[in-house]
Amino acid sequence: MCQEPFTQMVHKYQNLVFSICVKMTGDYFAAEDLTQETFLSAYQHKEEFDGKNEKAWLCRIASNKCIDYSRQAARRMVPTEDEVLGSHPARAGGPEEQCIEEVVREELQEKCGQLKPPYDEIAKLYFCEEHPAGEMFFMLPMIDASIDRVEEIDRAPRMDEGGSVQTPKCCDISFDHVDFSY
Repeated sequence: MCQEPFTQMVHKYQNLVFSICVKMTGDYFAAEDLTQETFLSAYQHKEEFDGKNEKAWLCRIASNKCIDYSRQAARRMVPTEDEVLGSHPARAGGPEEQCIEEVVREELQEKCGQLKPPYDEIAKLYFCEEHPAGEMFFMLPMIDASIDRVEEIDRAPRMDEGGSVQTPKCCDISFDHVDFSY
């Protein structure tokens, strides 16, 4: 394959090879490099090419280059700082910092214990055990009891100042202040 036919082949298939590389790597800039490597490899091995179906030959070279790139990328992946720090428990600087942290933790636990129920349990879960608020909802059975109590109060009959049961009249109910638009 001479220089001129090879140049024509590059112009004819460069977009195809590039699109294969982009789809296989998902990286635009890596695909540019792999496209160049594909045509460089094709040029270096042009004597081995039998001359049949150059499109399939180039696509095969491109896909092999992308596979090699993916394998190398997995090997050269460097863990980020978050990954490294996340895999090791946090360590305090020294004995002084550890002692201060322990004192603060004990004081916080004591202050949470001084709160009235159910706030004491909620504060301990949130501040001492560091549970997210959404998770605490499912951990506290008292919330269910509180909801039941509210429903019970809501069902109780209303009393007027004299102690007699009030029954709402249909004309007493007004929806003027309620906004039904969504």
